[in-house]
Amino acid sequence: MCNFTPYNNVATEEPPVITVPAIKIDQDVNTEILSQIQEENTVIVHCTYNSIFGGGIRIWKSAFLVAKPSGERSRLLHAENITFAPVWTPTPAGRKFRFTLIFSGLPKDCDFFDLLEDIPESGGFFISNIKRNKDDIYQVNIM
Repeated sequence: MCNFTPYNNVATEEPPVITVPAIKIDQDVNTEILSQIQEENTVIVHCTYNSIFGGGIRIWKSAFLVAKPSGERSRLLHAENITFAPVWTPTPAGRKFRFTLIFSGLPKDCDFFDLLEDIPESGGFFISNIKRNKDDIYQVNIM
């Protein structure tokens, strides 16, 4: 369809109108999708490490959040201000060192969880019984 503007005789094209029929989603499917979206949220853990003697710190990709009581593991997605093993991040003596870990979401029925760095040597991080909050953002101290 073409319309002419009476003032300058320039043809203008009107965009076509497309009608899409409404899509009805079964309530059970809708509830399941919303549940999956909620479980796919991320969990942010801000960590503080007290570097008494100095040295180095690193995180292994085998760090997890372990949901209680199910034992489901949320995997580590990203780390800020800390290197992944085998590379060490230097930490100055007598200073607090802060870094952030981002994990995949915890199951919705989880009330407590552990931060576990599952590594083939001693010295892995382990923080037990972290109480879950509605924001899924946490502060932990690593000794």
